[in-house]
Amino acid sequence: MTNEQLLAPIKSFLQCDTPDEWIIEAKKSENLKILLLDHLLCELKAGQTAMWLIRKYAVDKESGKALLEWFQPYEKFVYKKEGTLESLAEHYKLSKAIVPKSNSVFGQDLIDKMVLLIKEELHHFYQVLEIMTDRGIAYENITAGRYAKGMMTQIRTHEPAILIDKLICGAYIEARSCERFAKIAPHLDDELNKFYVSLLRSEARHYQDYLNLAQQVAGKDVDISDRVKFFGEVEAQLIQSEDDDFKFHSGLPDF
Repeated sequence: MTNEQLLAPIKSFLQCDTPDEWIIEAKKSENLKILLLDHLLCELKAGQTAMWLIRKYAVDKESGKALLEWFQPYEKFVYKKEGTLESLAEHYKLSKAIVPKSNSVFGQDLIDKMVLLIKEELHHFYQVLEIMTDRGIAYENITAGRYAKGMMTQIRTHEPAILIDKLICGAYIEARSCERFAKIAPHLDDELNKFYVSLLRSEARHYQDYLNLAQQVAGKDVDISDRVKFFGEVEAQLIQSEDDDFKFHSGLPDF
């Protein structure tokens, strides 16, 4: 499958393309540091979101504890600046079996999809950090952009609507990430170009996994297309409106 074929469903799923103005800003050499730092944090947040979903909805207490332990080295690196690239290399594999709750009707499927997603996101985290280290870009704390929060504030407040909406939001975030990797790759040096192109396949699958899980939770007799359309409109508004904070998922540059 070519990259164009891979991206075709994503382009039809998203309600707008990344504006050229963002690409112009993203390819500036002075913005490479913030682009990589934010990408690094996005990979961790994507993994954390998947972990939260598994722990809340799908697994027993011991499995939840194992998931927390899996993330500790990465969270200590980001939040406490403890650890190194070398120490993280030993920690991106889950060492314990994850057991679904006995009363969870969709637990195993959610576990299978989200554990694979976490493995890939933590591996991507390591890869971004490796690139940063090779280029002498030290990790530092940065503020979060408005994008994910702007999506999450629209989530309903009762179950199973909360879970359905969170999964749909996850689908849009992964789809936009994939679209932006493809958009920015041709404008970067050879190493970064190859790296971002290499991420397209997994990110494309992630968005589909989220959507499939949302439909599974809702039930085959429930139409979730209105919620998908609604969040597509929210996402497009965030991408197309002015944004004074350049990040990987930011809107129109307004600096």
